[in-house]
Parts: sequence; structure tokens; C-alpha cells
Amino acid sequence: MIDPGGALLLVIAGFVAGAINAAAGGGSLVTFPALIAVGYPPLIANVTNNVAVCPGYATGAWGYRQELGGQRGRIVPLVAVSAFGSLVGVALILVSSQQAFDGVVPFLVLAACALLAAQPFIKSRIGARAKEGRRPGFALMVGQTLAAIYGGYFGAALGVAVLALLGTFIDDDLQRLNALKALLQLVIGGTAAIGFALLTPVAWIAVAIVGPASLAGGLIGANLAKRVSDRVLRGGIVTYGVLAAIWLFLR
Repeated sequence: MIDPGGALLLVIAGFVAGAINAAAGGGSLVTFPALIAVGYPPLIANVTNNVAVCPGYATGAWGYRQELGGQRGRIVPLVAVSAFGSLVGVALILVSSQQAFDGVVPFLVLAACALLAAQPFIKSRIGARAKEGRRPGFALMVGQTLAAIYGGYFGAALGVAVLALLGTFIDDDLQRLNALKALLQLVIGGTAAIGFALLTPVAWIAVAIVGPASLAGGLIGANLAKRVSDRVLRGGIVTYGVLAAIWLFLR
């Protein structure tokens, strides 16, 4: 059971994560350590975090539905490899021992921090390449499969990784790429959430706390988060993530 103090921590973490995801991305770097802090083992915290943030992916994809028009040639193959890769990530979680996951998770957090820190470069590169798009090639399909495996296994900063891939291999408008990213993120997160719900223990009480708080953060807190400069917000998230990784190492 979660005590009142732990429940309050999860509400705050979920709300902040929702606002961060709406403004910059990387909110899972807030909720994942919070779940560990209230007493969940890292493996269960990871699974629970994946399930809890999934509704936020759905609202994000719905908001970009108009920008998905005309992208069917990309959507069908990329959705297929995203679902497959996510299932592979879920399978890796199922065969991972708690000890093995404890050992690798600080490195995953640091990798997510590195992706988030590189986000300005990624966006500038995408903006410089904004031209008419094309169907996904072999390299993008392989890269998206690997990103989906990462998303199914861990998931923090997943959207940043997917957007980096799309911007590298597809020339198109940033909003259209963001729409495709939102859809693929939903496919990866939704597939993993269903797999975890059916096949592995999930802390549903924590999901019931973090999920609605994250949605509220996305709807209410985004405007507050956007008043802070992207640079300051991103720097704060990365700093928090690095400190969380150090704490996980020390554990």
C-alpha cells in the first residue's frame, strides 16, 4: 500500500511529468524515480510507469490527427515495426531478472538524459531538412524497430528518440513529423502497456494515481511549463535525471 505521503509524491510527479511531456518531453524521467522512491522495485516501477503514461500518448496522437493526413505510406510500415519492436521489448522485460534490470536501469536513465539534452540539435536538424517526404527506407525501418524495442523495455524519452529517427531519414514539415512521432509513440506504449497488463505484475494503485495526474498536468500545467524557456526546462529535467541515475547507482 502507498502511504499518504507517497501518494502525494506520485500525484505531484505525475502532474509535473504531464506538463513536461506537453512542453518538452521526458516526463518519465520524473515519474520513474518517484515510483522507486515510494518503494516499488525498479522493474515493477518501470512496468507501472509505462502503463501510467499511455493515456497521455493517446491524447497527444489525437491532437495531431489532422497532420497525419497523406502519410499512409509511412504509417503502415512504421506502425508494423513499432508494434513488433515493442513486443520484443516486453519479452526482454519478462525474461529479465530484478537484479539484471537494477544493474542496467541507471544507464538507461543516462541514455534518456543524453537524448533529451540533444533535443535542440535534433530539432534544428529537422528544421533544416523540411522538404517533401518519402516512404520509409530500410535504415529507418531498422532504426524504428530498435527504438520500439527500447520503448517497450524502458520508454523514457522515447518520443525524442523516435523524432530523431524520423527527422534524420524523412524530409518533411516538423509538425507532420511530430504527428507521426505521436502515433508511433502511442503504438509502442500501447502495445507494451497491454503486454505488461496481461503478462506481468503492475502496481495498479500507482497507475490510478499517476495516470490521471499526468493527464491533468498535460491539460493544465502545460501553459505554466511553457512560461519557462525550453533551455531552462530541458536543463532542469536533464539535471534531475542525472541525479536520479546517480541515486540509482548508489542503491
